[in-house]
Amino acid sequence: MTGRSRVAVVVASTRPTRICGGISRWIQQELRVAHADRGLECLEYDRIDLAEVDLPFLDEPLMPALGQYAHEHTKAWSRLVRGYDGFVFVLPQYNWGYPAVLKNALDFLYEEWSGKPVTFAAYGTHGGSMAAAQLPQVLAALHMRELDDHLEIVVTLDDVDADWQVKDLESVLSPHRDQIRRIDRQMADALTKPGADD
Repeated sequence: MTGRSRVAVVVASTRPTRICGGISRWIQQELRVAHADRGLECLEYDRIDLAEVDLPFLDEPLMPALGQYAHEHTKAWSRLVRGYDGFVFVLPQYNWGYPAVLKNALDFLYEEWSGKPVTFAAYGTHGGSMAAAQLPQVLAALHMRELDDHLEIVVTLDDVDADWQVKDLESVLSPHRDQIRRIDRQMADALTKPGADD
């Protein structure tokens, strides 16, 4: 792949009191900084918010693998996903799993995900490890190329304020800065090195 590649940092929570927006913005900014610090301009990190995409529960009459979409919301989602070359999903852990809104968004499509590099940042009071263990099975079924690194971020009750927002994102997330730099390198390698699309 040549030219500038687009990578979407996906906000995979739709709860009204979600902290996913702040965490995803911090990760997006750190990925941009990491990329710029290496003197590169081959990747562009954008954000997709699943709350703004606002998909209904999967309502296509045919299996997504056929690519024969009946609904405009599916066609719009397909166009949006096709516009990106790689993905970083940012997600909370709910009851030892990942959010239904993310599974739904993935299940709407099939070929659009295939072959694209992907990683994720899971968070929770215990770091999101159970969600992190489940998601790769689905990513593999969609033939996405999972990067070596992903994030598991601990956000305790002491880290949030009375409105359930993280009081100090820098303090909570800065321990992951080196790992984010590795993710940027891995994403760039997956999208720019010869043979990356094999």
